[in-house]
Amino acid sequence: MKTLIPFLLLCAVAALARAEEPAIWHIKAVHPDGQLLDVNAIDKDGKTYPVKALKTAGNGHLLDIKAMVDGKALPVKILVSDDLFAPVKAIAENGEILAIKAFTADGKKLDVKGVSHAGNIYHIKAVGPEERFYGIKALSPEGQLYDVKGIALGAEHPEGAWKVSGVAVAAHVKALPQAPDGGDPAVWHVKAVHPDGKLLPVKAIGKNGEIYDVKALSEAGNGHLFNIKAFIDGKPAPVKVLAGNEAMSLVKAIGPDGTLYDIKALAPDGSKLDVKGVSRAGSIINIKAIGPGDKLYGVKAISSGGQLYDIKGVRFGDEPPAGEWKVNGVPVDSNVKAFPPAGAAN
Repeated sequence: MKTLIPFLLLCAVAALARAEEPAIWHIKAVHPDGQLLDVNAIDKDGKTYPVKALKTAGNGHLLDIKAMVDGKALPVKILVSDDLFAPVKAIAENGEILAIKAFTADGKKLDVKGVSHAGNIYHIKAVGPEERFYGIKALSPEGQLYDVKGIALGAEHPEGAWKVSGVAVAAHVKALPQAPDGGDPAVWHVKAVHPDGKLLPVKAIGKNGEIYDVKALSEAGNGHLFNIKAFIDGKPAPVKVLAGNEAMSLVKAIGPDGTLYDIKALAPDGSKLDVKGVSRAGSIINIKAIGPGDKLYGVKAISSGGQLYDIKGVRFGDEPPAGEWKVNGVPVDSNVKAFPPAGAAN
């Protein structure tokens, strides 16, 4: 028995270590005939390397896309370019750029490009003969599919102003839960979900108690990533996770002059519940309304047709450190966005 206990402890530690390691998903292009094509990075000498999606434990909403080169995970980005189709490349630490290609069964190499742009999102495709577009997907070992998209840096990081290893980039490349590419622009409600099945309106609160709407804005062609805005006197103000050292991160709307507006969920009894970032998993911050007894209520974007998206904070590892990035003079940690749901485990 004495020898068994240390063995069981070692097994438990090993299992915990494996659970904390990122899951590795394959990156594939989907050929019209139903075949999956490998997607690889190619260096200047023609050597190929696999491209993978890395899923951090607890973060099923946003998977990192990396080229696995000689034991290093190199970032994959959309580069700044005047080309009709935006170049998708891996970037080495020394600034070397590696091409990203899809490989057909007969050995042909197809360009992987950002072929269109809708709000925050670039649609990334492999470009086949006669400019036929093949979708790019992340595929889990269990067969789950995510969409691979470019995520534009937005007004906070204008194209060309943001660099990775000296290379000017236009967008990150990530894998997100599958979603339709979106139709007409729409305004979605933002609500907290009470455990008894009620939806609590989420509002921005002024310093004198003024109440303003908070909405999720979908854009034509972009079904993957919605902006969250507070409408202060009819004008949209960004909602962000602020920089700070609190155990739970503050979520605020920021006016054009730097005025901060609290984000609260309004309970039926008139009480106002804090909305905060309560935990972090990789690039995602889990945002919740905090009820009595510190119970956590999910915060969702809800369409007029009843579709629900998850509202999360999001920051990327190669963005400026929290506090160095400012919006209207206010130090911020993360954007706040609505994502397609990633499943009950996430």
